[in-house]
Amino acid sequence: MPRAGLDPAAVVEAGAALADEVGLAGLTMGLLAERLGVRTPSLYKHVGGQEDLTRRIAALALGQAADAVGGATQGYAGRDALAAAARAFRAFVLAHPGRYAATIGMEPAGPDDPLATEGLRLLDAFTAVLRGYEVAGPDVDHALRMLRSLCHGFATLQSAGAFQWSADIDESFEWLIAFADRGLRAGGG
Repeated sequence: MPRAGLDPAAVVEAGAALADEVGLAGLTMGLLAERLGVRTPSLYKHVGGQEDLTRRIAALALGQAADAVGGATQGYAGRDALAAAARAFRAFVLAHPGRYAATIGMEPAGPDDPLATEGLRLLDAFTAVLRGYEVAGPDVDHALRMLRSLCHGFATLQSAGAFQWSADIDESFEWLIAFADRGLRAGGG
């Protein structure tokens, strides 16, 4: 019988929190069971195993990132929306490095997969930012890839402690936002 209060959502949330703490590579079913005060086989009543847990954490992270970016950009357009989205995304990745790491390289199994639906919500949040710029229809995909690359790259590098030189990290991030804004206003290509 499943432990009272333990359900798939609780297991996934606990797994995501543990991944943030120990890193995604350090997350195991055994460690999660220990954290939840159950035996490892009990987790299999709620998730299908390590891969299923990681997929569910990835979907959770994408949804949470979408909420953060979408919420931050409400009422803003142009550079203000871009800055709000970039800052919110960076803050999410820095606060939740383990769960965000689960999203990298994870492919949806189909259009109804939560990975697809939550990933689309995040994409829609960044697409809304582009509405404040005159990005031509065929260039929207390129602009989205540029935004994702800039935001993802900066946040994951910072999360890994990869910026070891003297320039202030926040100043560098604001420089990145200004650079992206100039490029988007210029029309990209």
